[in-house]
Amino acid sequence: MSAGTIRTGVWGVGVWGEKHARVYHALPEAELAGVFDHDRARAREVAGRYGCRAFESAEELLAACDAVSIAVPTVEHRAAAERAAAAGRHALVEKPMAATVDEAGAMMAAARGANVVLQVGQVERFNPALLAARPHVRRPKFIEAHRLAVFQPRSLDVDVVFDLMIHDLDAVLDVVDSPPSSVSAVGVAVLSGSEDIANARIEFEDGCVANLTASRVSQDRLRRIRFFQGDAYLSVDLFEKTCDLLHVDAARLRAVLEQGGPAETGLAAIERRRLEVAPGEPLTLELRAFLRSLRGAGAGAASAEAGCAALAVAAEVRSAMKLRARQWADRASAAS
Repeated sequence: MSAGTIRTGVWGVGVWGEKHARVYHALPEAELAGVFDHDRARAREVAGRYGCRAFESAEELLAACDAVSIAVPTVEHRAAAERAAAAGRHALVEKPMAATVDEAGAMMAAARGANVVLQVGQVERFNPALLAARPHVRRPKFIEAHRLAVFQPRSLDVDVVFDLMIHDLDAVLDVVDSPPSSVSAVGVAVLSGSEDIANARIEFEDGCVANLTASRVSQDRLRRIRFFQGDAYLSVDLFEKTCDLLHVDAARLRAVLEQGGPAETGLAAIERRRLEVAPGEPLTLELRAFLRSLRGAGAGAASAEAGCAALAVAAEVRSAMKLRARQWADRASAAS
């Protein structure tokens, strides 16, 4: 693709899809050709807001653009991605990549067959705090993540694992250079028909353990991930966009312990500093990376392979939750 402006479109302009339209409209390297949504009134509203066309069909949208963001409900991702590939259009599909791993595989096959780019909107990868932490994360031994959100009556077509936890699953898989060896999980449905709170423990073949908690029925908002490694600890606040690094001077600490010095001397062997976090909106950074990759000018958003890997582990977490639920039901039945 040439170095000129890339014509972009947005397929699905709900709450999150409209954000894609806003960013494309503001980026000098993009020309927002238009939007499409089955809700025609909504499409016209968003198109009017950002000075573009509201297309009457997905085919008209695809014909007018070079690349498209797909922000339709998860169950429609495969069909939309395959239609974009058939039209020869590059696509960034929102997370979760698909409803099932098989569907994700079909989407990747369609993109390969059409020789187009398919990437996944794992936007938390572009959180400036996580970007600041990433160079300091080396062979973590334990990872803990909490992602709590207040209840919103949207994204209820998927459970909390596919809705929220998948962000942290992607972040963990991106830093742990080892495949998962075991997954256990528990989940509870509170306000919807699927699990709204979930906790997962993932063990990796290299010994690393990740403990992830996600809730979409919390009274408070919290997005935090912590990395514990041999000589350092990083605490990343993804909501406040801050990152603290605690680094241990192992030789100095060992000397203090051997000499039996006071606790204050031992604490002096631990250096704490707040890392510099660059400004930036994660979605803007992500869509810029997507567009750069289409020009061959750098890495893009999360690859389709990474999106599928996160989806596969999310599916394992979901299976582990269902197994635990059946165990609870069996015990309740036996006790009655």
